[in-house]
Parts: sequence; structure tokens; C-alpha cells
Amino acid sequence: MADPRTVVLPCGVAVTVLGQGTWGMGEDPGRRVAEVSALRAGLDLGMTLVDTAEMYGDGAAEEVVAEAVAGRRDEVFLVSKVLPTHADAGGVAEACRGTLRRLRTDRIDLYLLHWRGAVPLEETVEAFESLVREGAIRSWGVSNLDVDDLAGLPPGAGPQTDQVLYNLSRRGPEYGLLPRCRELSIPVMAYSPVEQGRLLGHPALRDVAAAHGATPAQIALAWVLRHEDVIAIPKASSRAHVEENRAALEVDLTDEDLATLDRAFPPPESKRPLEML
Repeated sequence: MADPRTVVLPCGVAVTVLGQGTWGMGEDPGRRVAEVSALRAGLDLGMTLVDTAEMYGDGAAEEVVAEAVAGRRDEVFLVSKVLPTHADAGGVAEACRGTLRRLRTDRIDLYLLHWRGAVPLEETVEAFESLVREGAIRSWGVSNLDVDDLAGLPPGAGPQTDQVLYNLSRRGPEYGLLPRCRELSIPVMAYSPVEQGRLLGHPALRDVAAAHGATPAQIALAWVLRHEDVIAIPKASSRAHVEENRAALEVDLTDEDLATLDRAFPPPESKRPLEML
């Protein structure tokens, strides 16, 4: 297998377009060994962007990630997120220290505002920039921000990504957000790219998968990754699931495939509110 393709962030760092999500990890101690093993398998397959958050399992997912990347930190591009309730000047710094402690690392490669809350974006961005100057984080970005929210960032602010819900059944970002992010040269990071598995029984997805000798999950991932500037971060809790996800990079969807999927999952014809899970 060739190395996964990459996308270059505005800061100049190249990251794999197919990373690993951790939403739901760390919540059941009985699954921890399998979760750590799955993340390590992903690293072995070149899926070196790992996304987590202080919210996931109240920090337990970050602890799972720490175990998975132990001894391999320099291979990994670590992404974590701060809750909007912690997004004021002091709260960001404190939350970051907690995340660093749980991840057992001295820096976060990309630190995101999980969603917009009551704290002014200017205050959050200044706190992020302070952490960059200190070396605690390498860069920062946002999550669940729509076009109007991005316009509310302070002048000159440089988010590295906007992480949003985007998959075949959640195509709203295509109408305004994806084009705006392209104008700003900000790659989009798609979470829940297979809608937490709920897409996988759809007949159209199954038909396209059968034509490619692939699985529905691989088709759903390949569809998200048809964009050169979109990163997908599916979660996988077993080595077999990780290997299935990785093979999605080998799927080339045809124009006919895309038309079939468009009929089953129509693209937006007007602005829709940005959806969240």
C-alpha cells in the first residue's frame, strides 16, 4: 500500500487526509486494549493524524491516545479540542495543561475550539496565540463554525482547519462553508464521515460498494475524500476496522458512482444551518 495522500495546512505542515477519530473511546475500560491496538494499527498504516478532545469521556479518550502513541509521539499529528466553556483567556491555558498532562506530551500539534460559545472569538484566539508562543501548541483551528462564525474571527487570524460534521447524509457544508474555506485556504476536517455507521445499510451505498468489491464504509469514506482539501477522521475500535478504513484510499469513484450517490443523497440547493452531533 502506498503512503496515504496528504493535505498541506496553511502553516505548511502536511497531514494525512485519512486520520483517526476517538469520539467514544476511553468510556469502557474493557475496550481499552482494543482501542489502543486499533490506534497503533492506524499509525502503522500511515494514519498518523489522531483527533481527540477534552470532552470525549471527560478526558479518558486523551488518555487512550497517550497510551497508543507512547514511544511514537514524533510520528503523530495530535489534534485536541477545548470546550467553549473553557474558551476564555485563563480557561484555555488551564484546559490545555490538562490535555497535555492526559496526552503525556509537551505539545499539541493542532488545538481547536470545539464549538462557538459565549466567549468572544477574539479572546479565544488570543489565548491560542499565547499558547503557540509558549510552544504548548503548534497551531490552532476551529470546529463547528459556519461561514458567519468564520467571519467573526479577528482580522488576520489564521485557523488551520474547520472541523465539521460532513458525510453523504450531511451535505449542508457544500453550499457555503466548503467554498468559503477554499477561498480562505483552510482545509475542512470531516467528523463522523460514515454517520457513526447509520449510512451503511443504504441500498445505493451497497450497490456502489458491490460494484467496487468494497464495503459501504469504504465508499462513504472515499466519497468524503473525493475532495483534495478535506480530511476525514473516522473512529475505529478494532484493527480490522482500521484496515477497512485505510483501504478506502484505494477506491476511485467514477462519475457514474457519484451521480448514483447524488440521487440517493441530494446535494443542498440552499443554505442549511450547520449540523452538529
